[in-house]
Amino acid sequence: MVLGNKLGISSDAELAREEERLTKKRALELFEDGLLDGFEAGTFSSLARIHGHLFQDVYDFAGQMRRENISKGGFRFAPSLYLGEALSAIDRMPQTNIDEIVEKYIEMNVAHPFREGNGRSMRIWLDQMLKRSCGVVVDWSLIDWEDYLLAMERSPVKDVEIKALLKGALIDQINDRQMYMKGIDASYRYEGYSTYTMDELA
Repeated sequence: MVLGNKLGISSDAELAREEERLTKKRALELFEDGLLDGFEAGTFSSLARIHGHLFQDVYDFAGQMRRENISKGGFRFAPSLYLGEALSAIDRMPQTNIDEIVEKYIEMNVAHPFREGNGRSMRIWLDQMLKRSCGVVVDWSLIDWEDYLLAMERSPVKDVEIKALLKGALIDQINDRQMYMKGIDASYRYEGYSTYTMDELA
């Protein structure tokens, strides 16, 4: 079953290509139009605005909290019944240093508040928190995607690995357009999207 979409596409492969093309263009707008600077860092509201902007051309549920229960690789994300409560608790978590920010990111990943597009939205959200509180962002191209996925899978039980991976890839080029674009490309590759580069779409 192909996920219902605004484009009327009924092929998984075609939807993946168009989703990548359209959302990467929107990701560039988030940076170039200064939209991220206007979002409050570290709240579900800001994450919903990021998701809503990225996916507005593709899905009706862009920016909307999911109503379905979802799982990935045998891991069940927060039940939809308790999702609102979980998101309120995450909003209240501190974000004054790198460890606190990564812990907040891990909890948001466990919540997985959207039907689709969580990882890509949350990595932008994480960078926004790091930029605002610590003056750094993640150079996602420095992190091997298999290492990242395994560390994220284990992070609800043991967060040492993901913290080490992220801390080892922090840079202070927080307003560098090329670095942002490179990061988006790497973030998308984690999810299997690599048909287009940000340079091609810019």
